[in-house]
Amino acid sequence: MFGLFKSSTWSRCVKGSFTAFRRRCVSHSRRFIGENTEVVGEQSLTPELRLRLFTPSCRFWTERPELWPYEDPYWAIYWPGGQALSRFLLDHPAVCRGQTVLDLGSGCGASAIAAILCGAAHVVANDIDPMAAVATHMNSELNGLQPPVCLTHNIMGSPPAAFHLILLGDMFYDQSLATSLHIWLNRCMETHGTKVLIGDPGRAQFEEHAIRRLLRPLAQFELPDSVREENYGLSCSGVWSYTPEL
Repeated sequence: MFGLFKSSTWSRCVKGSFTAFRRRCVSHSRRFIGENTEVVGEQSLTPELRLRLFTPSCRFWTERPELWPYEDPYWAIYWPGGQALSRFLLDHPAVCRGQTVLDLGSGCGASAIAAILCGAAHVVANDIDPMAAVATHMNSELNGLQPPVCLTHNIMGSPPAAFHLILLGDMFYDQSLATSLHIWLNRCMETHGTKVLIGDPGRAQFEEHAIRRLLRPLAQFELPDSVREENYGLSCSGVWSYTPEL
């Protein structure tokens, strides 16, 4: 009995220590993001959203990359595909109102935040970088919202996700990833009847992939000048519906 008590007590202590450690890590990450990003609002397709992002005023805009202490900060950039997708949702809130929504490769969390603002019943933001989850929480708070559920495992390695709607912004930047997405999205649609919306500015990996023939265009947006400058002159970004029956 005493041994059982000691084992149980040790287990609680270990769990409590791990929880405290995780809280300290999150606190450090929040402080780091706060000190090395800037709140941006009007220089995007969604001026109504406020996000913490890298800007020319931030230290790591010009700092040597090897001094960056984390994974590549994709969460600190509001990519043009994500901007188009978020703009589309805000313009057409019925698309996700009352729906369960997955923002896959969520980055800064803008599309997940847009889905919450549009009245989605349940929103999950999935990004394999834990810093993206912290950034999504901070950006949700900036917009006066309860953060979505944030998952940091590779959800494509799991069984097909049971969501009404899956959002993908700027996820077709790599040929092998695009192929994995294609296979997994098909499984989600066949299993659960999931709808899929994709935002992309028309990068070569996207335009040349087989999935491009299965997309129906829904909207096209002219990118603001500042966004064009940050994305090598890309001038437009679009939103497509994934419709394999085509």
